[in-house]
Amino acid sequence: MERLGRLGTGIGWRPEIADAVEGLPGIDWVEAVAENLCPGHLPDSILRLRARGTKVIPHGVSLGLGGADRPDAARLADLAATAEALGAPLVTEHIAFVRAGGPLTASPLLEAGHLLPVPRTRDALDVLCENVRIAQDSLPVPLALENIAALINWPDEDMTEGQFLAELVSRTGVRLLIDVANLHTNHVNRGEDPSAALDELPVEAIAYVHVAGGIEKDGVWHDTHAHPVSRPVLDILTDLRSRTDPPGVLLERDDNFPPTEDLARELTRIRTALTPPAQRAERPQATPPAAPERGEDPVVGVPAGARRGDDARIRVALAQAALLSALVAGTPVPAGFDSARLRVQSRALAGKRADVVAKVAPELPQLLGAAAYRDAFLAYAKSRPMSAGYRRDALDFAEHLLATGRPGDEAARRQLTVWWQDRAGPRPPRRTTRFVRAARAALVRK
Repeated sequence: MERLGRLGTGIGWRPEIADAVEGLPGIDWVEAVAENLCPGHLPDSILRLRARGTKVIPHGVSLGLGGADRPDAARLADLAATAEALGAPLVTEHIAFVRAGGPLTASPLLEAGHLLPVPRTRDALDVLCENVRIAQDSLPVPLALENIAALINWPDEDMTEGQFLAELVSRTGVRLLIDVANLHTNHVNRGEDPSAALDELPVEAIAYVHVAGGIEKDGVWHDTHAHPVSRPVLDILTDLRSRTDPPGVLLERDDNFPPTEDLARELTRIRTALTPPAQRAERPQATPPAAPERGEDPVVGVPAGARRGDDARIRVALAQAALLSALVAGTPVPAGFDSARLRVQSRALAGKRADVVAKVAPELPQLLGAAAYRDAFLAYAKSRPMSAGYRRDALDFAEHLLATGRPGDEAARRQLTVWWQDRAGPRPPRRTTRFVRAARAALVRK
């Protein structure tokens, strides 16, 4: 496997901290959420960073390469176009599924709005490997995949996380994005030893490392990306550094953004954690197995999946659909899962869904009031799983409010009606229509 060039120290670029990111000293590169970028209209801050030589890597969140379906061609094309527009040296995604149902299960398609863990089974690995090869063939630069944080365990798994990742790398040649905060999350929530996972990882395949903060509530670690990086996470980073010198490390922060000085201090703590004591003995690095030719199964030398056809996909599809339906649609908990832990995950998904819709459509909490919005949305979400993304979810929620006579205030209801009409049609309303609606709304307010 050809090793990528060094990246150095980076930070996740977010619009809310764009100015801070540009002003932080010692930033060699940034990572931006791919779905938030339009290749033909990159943010001015991104353009300025690129002009001064700062690398920008797109980080995808919606491919769902761990899902039962083959990757969507349009999503892959968008990710490829974004990588080319940025001149990125690689792109990254997650080992996760984000949707389930549909034709493979003859059931409604459901969206999680979140990264959910794939079962570490042979079926799931076969499906993931084929999906990764499809993605690799569609992208203009190398692909690296991230291990995710999880609240739940799949029953009857065949492999540990380290074994699963090692075989994935061996079969596809894909690179890894190792999130040490996620290793800590899985230690608290799933009892998995981070050091044991690092022992089994092909560390030579690491493209870069994520570091992020979280918080523990009632014995569950929540990977919030909204809190300072904890000492256990930095200790795992130091443990990783004792095994290999990762090409890059990046601080992620997605919410509750601190002052620039605090971000700078976080980066200093990360740099310090990457400098282990001089007396620490370097661990020998294992020689990785040669990556097979793309499209071959290293066990039997035939195209992956040829032994089973689509049987593995169907089995994975049914299992993932049953789990996601229990999480977002209130159907029975599948056999073998911890029902209490699934309730925690279900509440977390609903809360995240409410938060993201509030960001996508800030007019909704403004019209209803923050507390009333959240209560109304969570009640709505109990019986209406998301199926077409957050923007459609915001429109459907607004339509539900109007259909049930809310908000109670007539002026607010009129404003919500205008807001919904402006966004629900196949194309934006004409200027004259917008003017008339605005005039009517002003009369109602008077």
